[in-house]
Amino acid sequence: MTLLLGAIADDYTGASDLANTFTKNGLRTVQTIGIPDPYLMLPDVDAVVVSLKIRSVAAQDAVSAASKAEAWLRARGAIHVLYKICSTFDSTDAGNIGPVTDALRKEAGDGPVIVTPAFPETGRTVYAGHLFVNGVPLNESPLKDHPLNPMHDANLVRVLARQSTNPVGLVDLTTVAGGPDAVSARLTALRKTGVTAAIADAVFESDLETLGAIALETPLSTGASGLGLGLARALVRSGRIAQPAQAAQDTIGPVGGFAAIVAGSCSTATLRQLAEAERSMPVLRLDPEKLLSGPDELSAAISWAGDRISAGPVAIAASADPQAVGRVQARYGREASGHAIEHATSAIAAELVSRGVRRLVVAGGETSGAAVDRLGIPAFLIGPEIAAGVPVLQTVGNTQGSMLLALKSGNFGGDDFFAAALSMMR
Repeated sequence: MTLLLGAIADDYTGASDLANTFTKNGLRTVQTIGIPDPYLMLPDVDAVVVSLKIRSVAAQDAVSAASKAEAWLRARGAIHVLYKICSTFDSTDAGNIGPVTDALRKEAGDGPVIVTPAFPETGRTVYAGHLFVNGVPLNESPLKDHPLNPMHDANLVRVLARQSTNPVGLVDLTTVAGGPDAVSARLTALRKTGVTAAIADAVFESDLETLGAIALETPLSTGASGLGLGLARALVRSGRIAQPAQAAQDTIGPVGGFAAIVAGSCSTATLRQLAEAERSMPVLRLDPEKLLSGPDELSAAISWAGDRISAGPVAIAASADPQAVGRVQARYGREASGHAIEHATSAIAAELVSRGVRRLVVAGGETSGAAVDRLGIPAFLIGPEIAAGVPVLQTVGNTQGSMLLALKSGNFGGDDFFAAALSMMR
């Protein structure tokens, strides 16, 4: 297999978001879970998105995993590698966006690296180096209460500088609006001052196309799926794509079986989606504190689902409002709480699959990663889009037989997302 564009995603939902963007913009794409086993047969594609779980791990572990994935992609012909991060720049002052970008830049041998989480389609824009979420500064958005990486600074130049070993610059909106030549000139000027990474403003889709055209001529970029859109369109315009991607709806087939939803995200969007789901299906809300105090809550949830899945879709949620999550974290610690919920939701997902579920929706980045790892799924084909950034995924090479999944970042999708997802998964 040879490819042109590679990507390293820092979580699984972000990976499917990016793979969906590549596919929509004309690239034949496959999403892998980690670096593929040498014996896994992958289709001939233009782009591969390697899914990792490195958003919230120790920086040195994130750097090690990303570097191995980058080497694998380069060995298969990737002319450009995108380090795919969350469109809300989820990170702490210790990383991992800065350390991974620094390490990959050194291996790629070039700079400055264009960095932007902008994705106007999903309400993420960057202006004067500040990130806005649906028109609200990042530090005033619901991300200020994120259970793992609360974001309290919208100035991404400052955020990235605190994580990086070298100065961070800015490519402002006026420069981006001036087109590729203006951006290129700005990057050249920044390089002379020692800058190795530059936050790029982007408010409109056309801004992403400009940034993608410049980024494609360099070995590396860092950004959300919006930058992936720009890269994909630049690659198609370059004439290096032999044929357009097959229509996404034609790449997957029906799988039958039972259907279920497992939610671990505590985002306001997911909480609204669960409230809406209760109108049409049984929803079991787990007690996060009981999950940490013993196995009874988990066993009861599995029994509850087993009694109902043959009659129609069910939903099991470890989601809770920020105040409830804060109380649990205060008692047990943030890391222990997160791991317990990931373990519980992944165990529930695996048990549901063992009982015949073949159509599974998972809400939450960490929850999705834990569930996919527990199920041992090596790769996905990309199907039609359910909502902006969330496609239907069909498994490749897993022992349970073909399955359809939707891996949803907590903040993505409208209130009716769960019903919409299940209606597209047959």
